[in-house]
Amino acid sequence: MANNILTRTANNAWEWFVERAPGFMPAYRKHMSEYYAPKNFNVWYYFGSLAILVLVNQIVTGIFLTMHYKPSAAEAFDSVEYIMRDVEWGWLIRYMHSTGASLLFIVVYLHMFRGLMYGSYQKPRELVWILGMLIYLALMAEAFMGYVLPWGQMSFWGAKVIISLFGAIPVIGNGLTEWIMGDYLPGDATLNRFFALHVIAVPLVLLLLIVLHLGALHEVGSNNPDGVDIKKGPQGNRWDASKPADGIPFHPYYTVKDLVGAGFLLIIGAFIIFFTPAAGGWFLEHDNFTEANSLVTPALIKPVWYYTPYYAMLRVVPDKLGGVLVMFGAIAILFLVPWLDRAKVRSYRYRGLLSKVLLGLFVFSFIWLGKIGAGTGTDPVETIVGRVLTFYYFAFFLTMPLWTKLDKTKPLPERVTTHD
Repeated sequence: MANNILTRTANNAWEWFVERAPGFMPAYRKHMSEYYAPKNFNVWYYFGSLAILVLVNQIVTGIFLTMHYKPSAAEAFDSVEYIMRDVEWGWLIRYMHSTGASLLFIVVYLHMFRGLMYGSYQKPRELVWILGMLIYLALMAEAFMGYVLPWGQMSFWGAKVIISLFGAIPVIGNGLTEWIMGDYLPGDATLNRFFALHVIAVPLVLLLLIVLHLGALHEVGSNNPDGVDIKKGPQGNRWDASKPADGIPFHPYYTVKDLVGAGFLLIIGAFIIFFTPAAGGWFLEHDNFTEANSLVTPALIKPVWYYTPYYAMLRVVPDKLGGVLVMFGAIAILFLVPWLDRAKVRSYRYRGLLSKVLLGLFVFSFIWLGKIGAGTGTDPVETIVGRVLTFYYFAFFLTMPLWTKLDKTKPLPERVTTHD
């Protein structure tokens, strides 16, 4: 009897909601239960949903951190210490946020690599890739401003070094640097504006870009490891005769599957938080546990690990303006990938050995550049290696129209290869 009453109450409440929000169910069906994704998604397709999971963690933990954080040069560091030592479970919230930042970039880099590997930027998904790159840029800005807020030694000196790079711009450089800082050195004005941007402005931009990214993806359909468009394959399946035979509803099939990946990531995150939150200085630098002091320069000034490949490119170029152009050019060139790749097939599964070797070398060079960027920058051999790797980074993309066109490809299957 009680169950019947609860069921009727729930049904009535649902009918009341649907009647007053008639667009909700069509939108839900379009993007969830009636959005057909390829059957052959593999482990590489976890990372998009995992990025959303970690971003939610960042937003929720960030809200709690703002309740106790004070964005001023005199109080910022002490407020973080107060969160860590006196706020109940404050240490856990802070470490969830700091660990989440690194985990977010890990899953985003893996997500981007999957896009490169399976050609998810090729027609008709160019806009999906462009929006994804804009998300990447917004994440970099968000992470940099958040890195400054704890106001430790690396926060202060990192902000000073990175913002001063804009001084290399002819004519307007010095004025632009002072405008960003709000002063001649990072201080109260810098913290206040970075806090506002980190907490309000950039997250709103990020959420808008994510909605547009997912909307663009669902308009053209998801790519898959074979790079075969399921919309052009056989139609009709056990759920809907008008839908692709090699597709399955995203919900509940992939939403349930994504829960497995989410559980695995949460276990890894929990291990890091409870056993090694600093990750040996990679997630939280040791110098950042010391309050900012403009009179004491750290022995080694370097950014967090997810910026180090670009920082290495900046550092191995002897000219300051040239280094800045190379660093920003390394990011900008990623936007051009959909038009640089001239391969007849999307997925590297069906490309020749040349493409696979060059992509592997690209990943290797990017990781090694990250290692160089995290170093002292005083080793001349390391500098030469960094220049060679930087040259290869750009050569990989600039010569892409040539080697993607010349490389041999295997015949594409007519439909995805892991169908029933």
